[in-house]
Amino acid sequence: MKADFSPINHRRNFIKKTALGSLGVYLGSSFVTANALELASLRANRYKIAVCDWMILKRQKLSAFEFAEQINADGIEMDMGGLGDRITFDSKLGDPEIRGAFLQKSKETGVEISSVAMSGFYAQSFATRPTVHLMVKDCIDVMEQMKVKNAFLPLGVQGDMVKNPELRPEIVKRLKWAGEEVGEIGGVIAVETSFDAAAEKEFLEEIGSPHIKSSFNFANAISNGKDISSELEILGRKHIAQIHASNTDGELIENDPALDMPKIKKTLDKMNWKGWLIVERSRDTDDVHNRKANYGGNVAYLKSIFQQ
Repeated sequence: MKADFSPINHRRNFIKKTALGSLGVYLGSSFVTANALELASLRANRYKIAVCDWMILKRQKLSAFEFAEQINADGIEMDMGGLGDRITFDSKLGDPEIRGAFLQKSKETGVEISSVAMSGFYAQSFATRPTVHLMVKDCIDVMEQMKVKNAFLPLGVQGDMVKNPELRPEIVKRLKWAGEEVGEIGGVIAVETSFDAAAEKEFLEEIGSPHIKSSFNFANAISNGKDISSELEILGRKHIAQIHASNTDGELIENDPALDMPKIKKTLDKMNWKGWLIVERSRDTDDVHNRKANYGGNVAYLKSIFQQ
């Protein structure tokens, strides 16, 4: 019998072959398997774009979600609050009613919480503050109650181990403990250091915890005179929890010659990394106070590159 290779019969045979595997749907005149649709969905959600609530001047404010929704951001990095001379963060999130309001606003707007930030350590010392254990536990409690998997810990000026290498043993010791604590909830503390990628990888391996990873900052790589893509490859996928995907202020991301985002995306694709890209700065200094123009423009550009 002569085989029937007509388009109709071919499509019937294709459906039969996939009947015991993936189901499919018609898109226009094409037949697309459920596996292909799932793959497309995974690609679309591989990279999500967030903004820092403290940088948009909405630290622990419900309106941060509405602002993020207006500029089409997928999430916010939500801060624990200032430190100063306090024994812990100036945070309202220990109150169950306030946490509930934040979670409800997140649900209403569709804006997620990418991570809980301990930005107070930009200026305070993680190595010497006597109540660091209380601070970290307060952050982990918020993570657990709000179902957020990542915390952001910048070691900042007073935790700069390049300029102050004597701080390293104590920081390693404290992060080993912090890794055990956050590991209890299946979370990760993403640490930002002043190291280049090779040194940071060595530092993370010294800590030796799967729950302590890097919050990789493009601005740090640039200030170290390093190629961002090369630094990402050196550090490696398993060591990167999240990325601060901006430079210092000056130009928007799209106009910054130091930020080759198509190349960076190609590198991250090759590494098979996925996660949050967070806009911290990269504000146009000619219009630095226009938050919607700066953060809206940066979010739109990152989405055009990473969410095609």
